[in-house]
Amino acid sequence: MSSRANLMLLLISVVLLVVMQSVYVVPETHRAVLLRFGQMVDSDIEPGLHFKIPLVHQERLFDVRVLSMALPTKSYLTVEKKPLDVDSYAAWKIVNVGEFYRTTSGNEANAITLLEARMDKGLRDQFGKRTMHEVVAGEREELMDELTRNLNDIARKEFGIAIIDIRVRAIDLPTNVSVSVYERMESERLKIAQEHRSKGEELAEGIRADADRQKVVFEAEAFKQAEQIRGEGDAIAAQIYADAYSKNPEFYSFSRSLKAYEETFAGKEDLMVIEPDSQFLRFLKQAK
Repeated sequence: MSSRANLMLLLISVVLLVVMQSVYVVPETHRAVLLRFGQMVDSDIEPGLHFKIPLVHQERLFDVRVLSMALPTKSYLTVEKKPLDVDSYAAWKIVNVGEFYRTTSGNEANAITLLEARMDKGLRDQFGKRTMHEVVAGEREELMDELTRNLNDIARKEFGIAIIDIRVRAIDLPTNVSVSVYERMESERLKIAQEHRSKGEELAEGIRADADRQKVVFEAEAFKQAEQIRGEGDAIAAQIYADAYSKNPEFYSFSRSLKAYEETFAGKEDLMVIEPDSQFLRFLKQAK
């Protein structure tokens, strides 16, 4: 009884193993090809449960979701023969697993290598017919759209791959060119700064000259007004003196003589040699 049970278990195990080897599942995110002794006999197998002959058939599954690849930074020449370092990437997916398997042996690395070569040629052609301004700003979107369309047509026919999008992430000048451009820009800015500085100095000189001229004019006008005022003051003073003299000539003479004495004998070291009967001393004589 035990031997029969063991035999039954063995038969069940063999059947289960054969069934398991005869069934394979394709996930929703994948498609498959079926090989018979290494030769493809069925392609683009849809998701679900499928059957095969064990030891004869072999399935290969391929992810058909959108994948991405980044290209290494490469240098391309514009129509003016100016080099630019370009950093780009692409989004792609498998749309024909049979063609993909035939051209790449089902190896994703081989597909990336083939796409890189096509993208490199496409970018070189696109940059080669545009100016630096166009590839940097003016026609950058147009460049990427045109490159995507062209490469998508080629990749679908040759590799069973659809190119969803190609984007240029960064465009830079090579290091040696960047240094020379920076130095040229710095030289141009210094030249412009010097021109502005020269114009500023010229303008400042004009302003200073105008200020000096106005200063001379103002001083001359002020001196003129001062002289006029002084002349008017002297005239008024003379008139006052004349009026005072006409009213009391004797007192006026006395007042003027006292002021003259005060100014003449202001210092102890002052010395005056005059005759005793001088008219200048007449009021001093009268005081005696």
